[in-house]
Amino acid sequence: MRPFETKEEAYDWCLTEGNIIPQKEINTDRIKSNLKIASECLESAKDNVTKKRWNAAYKDHYDVLHLLVESLLCFDKTKSRSHQCLFTHLCVKHPQLELDWGFFEKIRTKRNGINYYGTPVTEKDWKEVALQFSLYINVIKKEVNRKLNT
Repeated sequence: MRPFETKEEAYDWCLTEGNIIPQKEINTDRIKSNLKIASECLESAKDNVTKKRWNAAYKDHYDVLHLLVESLLCFDKTKSRSHQCLFTHLCVKHPQLELDWGFFEKIRTKRNGINYYGTPVTEKDWKEVALQFSLYINVIKKEVNRKLNT
């Protein structure tokens, strides 16, 4: 993925390249399953923080966010072929949540560094994002549950 100046530029590219895919229906079974998996991953993530396993903590928190965003996009009858397009869609189509696309780009590229380039996460790296991870997880989870219950 190439870097983009704005979330709108990234969103337009995602649409043009066919990376945002419309779906015919809302799959509530998948949403519920994702919520359960995200909850289990979050417990693991908290354990990793306690044990100061920064790489695992970072990846687990990222995975929780990814699952929750994927669930929220199910309500939009949309899915994405890439994490960048997933997060871009979230930020463009759900401005009421007041989420920072720059944060998603930061954690996405850091997570890619861990997975693909062997770039470790330090305690300082973790502390820079820990609060925002927690806030975003709570905001998105709350929105998913709200939509499930309406």
